[in-house]
Amino acid sequence: MATDTSAALQQELLRRARARAAGRPETPVPAVTPDPGPAPLTHAQRRMWLMERLGQNSAQYSVPFATRLRGPLDLDALSTALTELVRRHGILRTRYGRDADEPYQETLPAPARIAVKVLDAPGDGDDLLAEEARRPFDLAENTLPRALVLRHGPEDHTVLLTFHHIAIDGGSLDTVAGEIAALYAAALDGRPGELPEPPQYADFARREHAGAARLEDGLAHWTRALAGATAPRLPRPSAPPPDVAEHPAATRTTALGAQVLPALRALGRERRATVFTVSLAAAFAALHRLTGETDLVVGCAATHREGQAMRGLVGLCVNTLPVRVDLSGDPAFAGLVERVRDALLAAQQHRDVPFDLILERLGAQARGDDGTALVRVTTDIGGEPTALRLPGLDASPVEVGLGEAKFDLTLGILDTEQPQSLVQYARAALDEGAGDALAASFAELLTAVAGDPALRLSQLPGRRAEPAPEPGHPAKARLLAHPEVAEAYVPDPHGGPLVAYAVLSRTGGPSPVQLRAHLRRVLARELVPAAVTLLDEMPRTPDGAVDSARLPALPRPEAPEGRHIQAVTDAFAQLLDRRPEPDDDFFALGGHSLAAVQLAERLRSALTLPLIGLDIMQTRTPRAIAALLDARAAERTAAVAASASKAASASAGRPRRTRVGTVLVTGGTGGVGAFVLRELAAQGRPVLALARPESAHLVGGDGVEVIEGDLSDLDSLRRAVEGADAVIHAACTFTRPEVDVAAMRAMVDAWRGGPFVFVSSVDAYGRPEAARVAEESPSRAPLSAYGQAKVDCEALLLHAAGTEGRGGASAVRSPIVWGAHDRLRDQLRWGATGLLYQAALAGSPISLPGPGAGGHDWYGAPWVHAAALARAVTSCLDAPVHGVANAVSGHVAWSDLTAELMALLGSDSTVTFDDTVHQDLDHRWHYRADRLATALRPEPGEDLHTVLASMIEASGQGKNGSLTGSGE
Repeated sequence: MATDTSAALQQELLRRARARAAGRPETPVPAVTPDPGPAPLTHAQRRMWLMERLGQNSAQYSVPFATRLRGPLDLDALSTALTELVRRHGILRTRYGRDADEPYQETLPAPARIAVKVLDAPGDGDDLLAEEARRPFDLAENTLPRALVLRHGPEDHTVLLTFHHIAIDGGSLDTVAGEIAALYAAALDGRPGELPEPPQYADFARREHAGAARLEDGLAHWTRALAGATAPRLPRPSAPPPDVAEHPAATRTTALGAQVLPALRALGRERRATVFTVSLAAAFAALHRLTGETDLVVGCAATHREGQAMRGLVGLCVNTLPVRVDLSGDPAFAGLVERVRDALLAAQQHRDVPFDLILERLGAQARGDDGTALVRVTTDIGGEPTALRLPGLDASPVEVGLGEAKFDLTLGILDTEQPQSLVQYARAALDEGAGDALAASFAELLTAVAGDPALRLSQLPGRRAEPAPEPGHPAKARLLAHPEVAEAYVPDPHGGPLVAYAVLSRTGGPSPVQLRAHLRRVLARELVPAAVTLLDEMPRTPDGAVDSARLPALPRPEAPEGRHIQAVTDAFAQLLDRRPEPDDDFFALGGHSLAAVQLAERLRSALTLPLIGLDIMQTRTPRAIAALLDARAAERTAAVAASASKAASASAGRPRRTRVGTVLVTGGTGGVGAFVLRELAAQGRPVLALARPESAHLVGGDGVEVIEGDLSDLDSLRRAVEGADAVIHAACTFTRPEVDVAAMRAMVDAWRGGPFVFVSSVDAYGRPEAARVAEESPSRAPLSAYGQAKVDCEALLLHAAGTEGRGGASAVRSPIVWGAHDRLRDQLRWGATGLLYQAALAGSPISLPGPGAGGHDWYGAPWVHAAALARAVTSCLDAPVHGVANAVSGHVAWSDLTAELMALLGSDSTVTFDDTVHQDLDHRWHYRADRLATALRPEPGEDLHTVLASMIEASGQGKNGSLTGSGE
């Protein structure tokens, strides 16, 4: 068998070599149809866009598509196929902007090449796949799919393609997989793909937008069908699990007997229903057994992908159907199937009405106290997962676990070779014990009704999951479960308002507003007290019981006063065209998801306090929103005061050297900017630090005044520059070059005096011809978008320097920056250094380019310690270089860096050298740093070994340890 495999491999390689030797051209790029410009978002896309604007975790909407491939994988052919796929489907290269309050989508030019990142992973590499899939997308930049290949062996790879859900749905994956396979085969042969041009999603969006007026009848139907409906009340945990941030969802599968699915299909045929309808009926039955409720709403997915015109369309073409069923009367399961069938058919007749429009029409009644929508429970039937089946390779699908749940609870069936029941739930929304019990009973329920459809609901497996008996009112138990509440009491209201009393375990704990917000998240609406009153101690009788006679009475809510309540009330009135009372509900006044985003943005801009759309949806009334803003203002004031006090104490008794003129620093919360601020503080220079409003309190220190602004807020940048006598610009978006360039243009326009220092990058050199690169050497293509943006920013700065009273300019180009800072520790995760670090961490074999590989005698990287870079940058204030200067502490060969990492990690990786140069390791330049050599002289603790050790230890990884990292 091994001989056959080797012969096949040699034959395949020979065929490819002959094709390339014959001079066959790369796959030609067909003519591109002119794009008619921006298009509106479909309603399904708008929902995704809103989730990002509301502050939802974007990893929840990543779509990872992974396949294990065994055989000779051609990475060049894969890259060619992906590039052509993205060219064919504009939705895969689309950015999402906003014109006033309306979002739009804009198709970007097709990229010249889709890069395929390759990492060695001798094991399954599950952690690497999950980490890559969780990396967020920036919808304002693009939705280009990301490609990662894990190399387990010479002929053993896992290919992961990661998409954003706004650009693709499950129905698109089959199209994508089929096209990649065809394009890959064509690339192997050096011929065009010859696939028909597909329909474009932007055209579908325009058609949907043009037909919006015809939805009124459907909206009227849904308004009647869902009148009075509420989301099921799931048994919630008394407090969120402590590890819920790391593991937000739980997924439980249980094997089903071989006879179960055939029996359910037969039942469906008898009742004129599909197997999906029978599965949906089982979900309703299980939910009834869990909650005891008989009026239930369960969501299911519907698709717009119908008809010849939609064939081959890649995009988001799904809608949520809320199916409402009456389960009263203890029907037999077979009878329930008929009820569900009729309800589902009625829903499908109006499946073209977008779910978000239904929510807007229903208003406040369609949402819970925490702002979440009516559909919290869904169901589905899953088939065999899609795999990327490339010619000449054995393929098997790979599940990439993101640990996320899009809904509170999902009940379903996996209709695969080995059928299973599926229960997935959000651990913050469903009690863990109840979830595990539901997973077991759902499989039992499916088995029972497959055997006897005449069983009534009351006879089915599973029972209502009641919380454990609690002393007193449920609100008392939930308060006591809070880690900072020592005592709690909720008296019988006797017909009056429900109130709660609490004693905190420490001074400065949560406020009454925060405690009530906690209760709103974990209790049903009618169980939430009207107020929580904090006491210094709980009054008690001689026998130890709470003395209710001595409890303070519930104060009548006074009309709130202050700047925040006035701003909130005005914003409500402007946005909803109705002036609210302090306790009016946002949704009852006609608010919806987009309005929540708009309200949060207006208030954040007007009050310069952190606020997102989810805050609006959860607090909902002007009184509560104003109280939240009051609390955040107090938190920021306290943080700034504590920072200033600490800085004052540190500088007490130390003579402060002053300098005429104030230095503006951007990027103070980043790795480079933080070290620059430290250096300026040590020199006693007065500083203005520009920071976003929500992070402004994180910046402070001796002589540092914080002003709020952002690279995308050009007016704030101009004002900041106008108020300073010198500028150090260290902020960067890294992923949005157009924003970086526009920000530099605005700052240069406002610059009228003093020196200006720009922290640039050696990426601005591109790929020089010579191995030794002097300062101000010309750039050589290809340049990355990041590198080109640095070149463009430098040109704007250096062209303006010395004109109209401006001072000298310095563009300080830095390489990899090392330092013990959260932002800088990402060097251990991505790029060339991340490649070597991850391999050494896993004990994987490491292959390095040997001397002479590719015609070059050295491969490695320049680097700089963040503190040395800060010294170099600040030295340019007094002695501008009037051009480009490099800030390089040293150069390290990949072999030396690998040896350092292995020693620090206690790694047993084997290292080999060969003539192959991995694309991430193809760095071979030494950069001169003559102009800043004095400032760059290393100080104690700034050698490579020491800084790497500090970064690894701070990341929670040392010898025989495990990486915890800083997250993104």
